[in-house]
Amino acid sequence: MLNYSESCERNKQPILDKLSVYLSDLTNILEVGSGSGQHALFVSNHHNSLTWQPSDQGQYLDALMINIEQYASKRVLPPIELNVSRTWPTSLYDGIFTANTLHIMSWNNVTDFFQGAGSVLKDKGYLFVYGPFCYQNAYTSPSNAQFDDWLKARDPDSGIRDFEAVNELARHQGLSLIKDVIMPANNQLLIWQK
Repeated sequence: MLNYSESCERNKQPILDKLSVYLSDLTNILEVGSGSGQHALFVSNHHNSLTWQPSDQGQYLDALMINIEQYASKRVLPPIELNVSRTWPTSLYDGIFTANTLHIMSWNNVTDFFQGAGSVLKDKGYLFVYGPFCYQNAYTSPSNAQFDDWLKARDPDSGIRDFEAVNELARHQGLSLIKDVIMPANNQLLIWQK
């Protein structure tokens, strides 16, 4: 598998366990920043009534396309290009999922992500965001503080985001937080509904 992610492999089952209660009522999901496609492939094998639309930026699309073609079920659509600041699909979705993306985006891109998600999410649809967050400007663990230092050394525009700030962005898009789930490895699963 191209661009295989060990962390994705470790977290896919805990994520599925928490998402399944919501996914059974949904028909289509847009995944933003699909990477290798491991989440798309795994979830689609457990929810046969759900159509999964993987996406990523142009430079990652070829590898994602190869993985989806090689491993996917008919419930995973061909990947589409999605740059959160420029190109969002015209289709509407019951759900949007993204994992480990907000901390590698610039803050402007995070803002664009929420605006775009708000524009393509159906009423009563869900936004699922997985990754590390700070709360009231405090890290949830020493390892997250170290990870944040590493992120900022690599790219000063990236970094672990404050929950309160992203929740405010979601609120401006008509999204209400319905669940904040503590996940393994000092991550969270934030669930909003439009």
